[in-house]
Parts: sequence; structure tokens; C-alpha cells
Amino acid sequence: MNLVVVKLNARAFEHAKNLVRERQVVLDDRDEWSEHRPSAEEENRYLEQHGFAEYRKWYLGEDDEQNEENKGRYKFPYGDFEKVHRCGVLSAESRAGQYKHTDIEVAVAHVHGMLEELS
Repeated sequence: MNLVVVKLNARAFEHAKNLVRERQVVLDDRDEWSEHRPSAEEENRYLEQHGFAEYRKWYLGEDDEQNEENKGRYKFPYGDFEKVHRCGVLSAESRAGQYKHTDIEVAVAHVHGMLEELS
């Protein structure tokens, strides 16, 4: 069995913390991520305009067995390319715990805590 190893994307973690400090957040409800998460079309448009260096900042996990210029490399999105969404953070936290990505789970829990301090 080939186990995918997803590691914490430290740049994305720093980006998320900075956005929260700047109050670039949406304090939405847990179940809203399916509506607030960028669509594949929105992701592609963002990539065309900003490239992978900026795109990767919005994903807290990376599968480093994938090419850096492959959307499949980037996991655990937390925002809409403008703001951090609490629902995205909660979804990432839950999935990281479910798949035992401890470093990502701890980082996302930190961002979650920062968001809770704002509400």
C-alpha cells in the first residue's frame, strides 16, 4: 500500500496567521465551507493571475511527491484567496485529524484558536 505523506506547508501557515492578525477573516459557520470554498474554476483563474507561488499559500498541506506546479500537490485549503474562512479552518482541522496529519492538525488548531479570539 502506497501511503501519501502530506506535510505542513509552513509558508501557508504563516500566511494564514498574518491574515488573521490583519483581520482578513470570515467568521462563518462550520457547515458553510462547501459554499465558500473556491470552485475549480476559481482556483484556475487565481492560478492564471497569480501563479503557483501565491496559490500554495492557501493550502496548509503539501504532498511533496507531486510536482510543485500541480494542483494535486496542495491540500487543506483554508480560505477563498482573499480571506481566511473559519469554516475552511474547521474543515481542514477535522480532516487533518481524521488522516493523522498531526503537524497540520496542530497548525490548523492554532489558526482556529486565533479566529476564536476574534469572535
